[in-house]
Amino acid sequence: MTFEVNGTRVEATPPPGQCLRTLLREHEHFEVKTGCDTGDCGACTVQVDGTPVHSCIYPAYRAAGKQISTAAGLGQPGTLSPLQQRFVDSAGFQCGFCTPGMIVTATAIEADPGLSVDDLPRLLKGNLCRCTGYRSISDSIVGEHTPLEGSCHAAPGHEQTETSSLGPVRATGRVGAARAVGLVGTSPGAIAGERVVSGLEPYTLDVAVPGLLHLAVLGSPHAHARIRFLNVAKAAALPGVHRVLTHADSPTTLFSTARHESRFDDPDDTRVFDQTLRFLGQRVAAVVADSVAIAEAACRLIDIEYDLQDAVFDPKLARLPGAPLVHGDKDPVVSRLADPGRNLVAELHGEYGSVEAGLAEATTVVSGSWQTQRIAHTHLETHATIGWLDHGRLVLRTSSQVPFLVQKEICRLFNLDPAGVRVFTARVGGGFGGKQELLTEDLVTLAVLATGRPVQYAFTRTDEFTIAPVRHPMTIDVTLGAGRDGRLTALKLAVLADTGAYGNHAPGVIFHGTSESVALYNVPNKRVDAQSVYTNNPPSGAFRGYGLGQITFAIECALDELARELAVDPFELRRLNSVQPGDPLVVTHEEGPDLVFGSYGLDQCLDLAEAALKRGNRVVPPAGSQWRFGTGMASSMIATTPPRGHRSQASVQLMPGGRYLVRVGTTEFGNGTTTVHAQIAATALCTTIDRIDLVHSDTDAAGYDSGAFGSAGVVVAGKAVLAAASALAESLGEAAASCNGVDSAVAWQLERDGLRPVGAGSGLLSLDDLALWAAANDVDLTATRREHGALRSLAFNVHAFRVAVNTDTGEVRILQSIQAADAGFVMNPEQCRGQIEGGVAQALGTALFEEVVLDGAGAVTTRVLRNYHVPQLADLPVTEVYFAQSHDVLGPYGAKSMSESTYNPVAPALANAVRDAIGIRPTELPMSRDRIWRLLHG
Repeated sequence: MTFEVNGTRVEATPPPGQCLRTLLREHEHFEVKTGCDTGDCGACTVQVDGTPVHSCIYPAYRAAGKQISTAAGLGQPGTLSPLQQRFVDSAGFQCGFCTPGMIVTATAIEADPGLSVDDLPRLLKGNLCRCTGYRSISDSIVGEHTPLEGSCHAAPGHEQTETSSLGPVRATGRVGAARAVGLVGTSPGAIAGERVVSGLEPYTLDVAVPGLLHLAVLGSPHAHARIRFLNVAKAAALPGVHRVLTHADSPTTLFSTARHESRFDDPDDTRVFDQTLRFLGQRVAAVVADSVAIAEAACRLIDIEYDLQDAVFDPKLARLPGAPLVHGDKDPVVSRLADPGRNLVAELHGEYGSVEAGLAEATTVVSGSWQTQRIAHTHLETHATIGWLDHGRLVLRTSSQVPFLVQKEICRLFNLDPAGVRVFTARVGGGFGGKQELLTEDLVTLAVLATGRPVQYAFTRTDEFTIAPVRHPMTIDVTLGAGRDGRLTALKLAVLADTGAYGNHAPGVIFHGTSESVALYNVPNKRVDAQSVYTNNPPSGAFRGYGLGQITFAIECALDELARELAVDPFELRRLNSVQPGDPLVVTHEEGPDLVFGSYGLDQCLDLAEAALKRGNRVVPPAGSQWRFGTGMASSMIATTPPRGHRSQASVQLMPGGRYLVRVGTTEFGNGTTTVHAQIAATALCTTIDRIDLVHSDTDAAGYDSGAFGSAGVVVAGKAVLAAASALAESLGEAAASCNGVDSAVAWQLERDGLRPVGAGSGLLSLDDLALWAAANDVDLTATRREHGALRSLAFNVHAFRVAVNTDTGEVRILQSIQAADAGFVMNPEQCRGQIEGGVAQALGTALFEEVVLDGAGAVTTRVLRNYHVPQLADLPVTEVYFAQSHDVLGPYGAKSMSESTYNPVAPALANAVRDAIGIRPTELPMSRDRIWRLLHG
């Protein structure tokens, strides 16, 4: 058949059952993304004769004689369509994986005179974005930028001299020094923006690899079993199959899929293939074949028999004597487990002061139990890796937040020399902690080494729900005591976390979750008892907030209940009890010297959020006696980098043409670090962002970096970039003196196009001439610096809501959403605002809609996106974003991290607002309509 793609004639013979998306990608139209395979996410949207369709469910044969338009056909870098340009100008994307499909749909909306942008929430219901919160997408489509008034306000009493968040004024309203566009404190567009909006920025699988083989996995049909017999002869004999891999072919080395700077942070309880299967879907075998279809067919031909084992699914039962042991075969010392004989992965027990005495002293005591659910990360780009051999070297192109840590563990597992292994990422389509794991790279390595051929392994969307780690579900008990004056006298916390079948991230989540959430408050008596236990449920892992979201939910709700009992305003209760500079940071003991108050903005955040809530936003509340109204708030605190160090190396080099090359190892996955790193370098080098080129996230081409987690991209990697750029600026002055043969004592002023001697008569020495001189004289104009993240500062966030609750249906309608953030110096106000909006949106999904549901026997029932409610545009309010004015002594140019922290106070603030509205405390997430209705009606 023939058809046209972006005006070019294409001939193809699609096999029966092929969808249009795979046909287009076979013809290297990689702007058409793979997100779900069920027509739910919209990442694959194309226009067929002007009508937008989800190409993953559109039969390929129906394209015969049609005209297909993709994002790349609408405009390309340098010739963007007006809509694409608005997406760049309004920062209408973060990771950008959804953006080509979003723009295709929006283009069709614009072209149809019968459609109105007033109906945008309905018209965009088929296109999901996990990163932005949709406000910037809506602005891009409508063509109106939501101004600072109503979104990013100045602190009261400070001059508001500029209303556009695209200008050089900080979102707090404080005017910064006059700087060229692109330097820190301004909001230049993403440096990959034009490629992202045209679909031409490559992601992991957006590459044609000759001779590529595909890998499919046979998963366990049982929650707990041992392999008794396995025969792969039939599968291996199927035409097109190149290799069948089992435990007999793989290393027996124990490891953890979790990745940290120190691999000893996580228990070694996992094998590439294991003869004992501990959850439904765990790898039994893998087939490498010419196509995914052949590999999947071969998986069905594997003969296998199992010895079924008793299983445990309730974490409360898992720790009782006589419970089935999930990892009873493990040595607790070798695998670093608390007590595998009781299914305990990690536990924390400790007391500061005397809780018993503190509760006896209290005049008011509140206690309660809260439950949080499993959450899927739902990054639209699934986990995926392509591997091949390059002159004997193993190369892995992977969707990862931690390429350097993946390289280290792959070398350890397969006994490979690090010099013989390259790991790199293209742009990564979202992560949220889910790609701080090693989930596909080990199988691809095994397959490449076994076949000598390039191999690809990509999770399906169902894999993301059923075998990828989720957020740890927890049960949290909180008891608080306070005196008549409202000062806390005791805090008692008990946490039970279900880490599932494997302990990846279990210790870190439980320790981090009980850290800043508890240390935020000055309480003379504290006790924490926390346990993370194995079950035969799917594994849990790292998720945005890293445990703080769950435990902050419980503590902040308990504080709200305490405020009610004391008849104290909840803002005032936080002011009275929150830590301030000079106070000790206490969990079960005073935290070590690495955690410091590099700045402090919590007081401003409380003021900003409270003032905004009192001011209102002119949203008309719904009418009718069935509606109840309430307000609520919550605070949170987070360390700006992970504990025990986070390493990053950056180098900056002067290149021919007067350009600068920045090399830094961290990954771009929608967090905006590449743009901020370019801004940092441009500022230090007195140039503009268009003169900066970046190489990142590549173990061959960039310096070592622990990874893009713990919100370290700005405060660690960015600090390394600043140090390297500043050192190069100094070196350029010395080189200029040598080049011109003048006294080295003469100072040189670095400018955009060159260097000029201060107070001397000679003119400008161009950067291009200096680069040519350096090359001719073998002078290396490169500076390299390292940052170890040994000291950590603290960031604060306060969220507040005004809500209406329908007592007939249980609907929670958000009338006003406010977040005040202590981000230090705001490097890129528009981008930071987007990070906050995106974190709030994800947290609202957690609070109201999302849950990975199990059947009680380890099976996931929410297996596709349509059964898992990721927030759509219609579900979300526009959140007002306010920035405290602070300047951190540790961060580059005074900045703090602001990616994870935005998520943590949202669910408790909303729960407190619902409690205020209906008079009943919701204690379980999500607060879905059916749960709220049941609370109301008993």
